[in-house]
Amino acid sequence: MASEIASLTLRALRRVLRATEIGSRQLATATGLTPSQLLVLREIDTRGSATPGTIAQALQFSQATITTIVDRLESLGFVRRQRSQRDKRQFHLSPLPEGKAAIADAPDPLQMTFTDRFVALPPWEQAMILAAVERLATLMDAQNIDAAPLLDSGLIDRSGPA
Repeated sequence: MASEIASLTLRALRRVLRATEIGSRQLATATGLTPSQLLVLREIDTRGSATPGTIAQALQFSQATITTIVDRLESLGFVRRQRSQRDKRQFHLSPLPEGKAAIADAPDPLQMTFTDRFVALPPWEQAMILAAVERLATLMDAQNIDAAPLLDSGLIDRSGPA
């Protein structure tokens, strides 16, 4: 019985992984972006202008990851990086029309759908899900792996779509 439940649990986990892969492919097909790149682009667009540090803090990404993602977004013509007039050590990021078009063309990322549905659950159910997923991470020796709150597969700062 326990091995059957373990098998069912692994199957459910595999469905989550597959949904993540499918969502990443759909996004790449529509925009040429990875989920992490879209998340950064949306954050820049929402703010209108922001420093990489502000974006990193808001998204819980490392500064190095943001730099790599912004390099990619800049090479695609989606964002502009300008040196600050007040502090020459800082850069400000702003969206370009092509970036705004990519956002408009992007399918709803899986994490947004998840978040919308998750916050609609009663608090006790949210707590149960969190506890179960944290326990799964521990069972898989993944509790110390650094991960951003993003449903994506592969490296978060990879240079191209999955």
